[in-house]
Amino acid sequence: MKTHGGFLVSQIKQLQGRVFEKMLRQSGMDAFNGAQGRILYVLWEHDSLTISEIGRLTSLAKTTLTGMLDRMEESGFVRRTPDTQNRRQVIVSITDKAREYRQAYDRVSDRMNALFYQGFTETEAEEFEEKLRRIIRNLEA
Repeated sequence: MKTHGGFLVSQIKQLQGRVFEKMLRQSGMDAFNGAQGRILYVLWEHDSLTISEIGRLTSLAKTTLTGMLDRMEESGFVRRTPDTQNRRQVIVSITDKAREYRQAYDRVSDRMNALFYQGFTETEAEEFEEKLRRIIRNLEA
């Protein structure tokens, strides 16, 4: 049996990224890009994390994160401080400036989610997400 799941997921990722970037711009949220939005999202949920934790939660490589965090710190969205418990680690914290964007970002995310699942029943969306989680578990094993 020939399958195309990996190709289709990759294509969805590319299309979703472009559409989401456009929605962000149309909403006046051009201060950060989609990947930086993923970083902000996990920080909105956790307030502060290590770079390794951000990488795990966003699936972004540590080398990619370093440059992004540099730009985000320069823009005033995050603050990096040495971990007092472990000097080899850095804690990344969200700033008040970044917190101001949360509601607008959530509205764009809701619009993206509605587009993503347009025509799906609630049950279909839940089943689809469970299958995606299974694929993720397979890849992480």
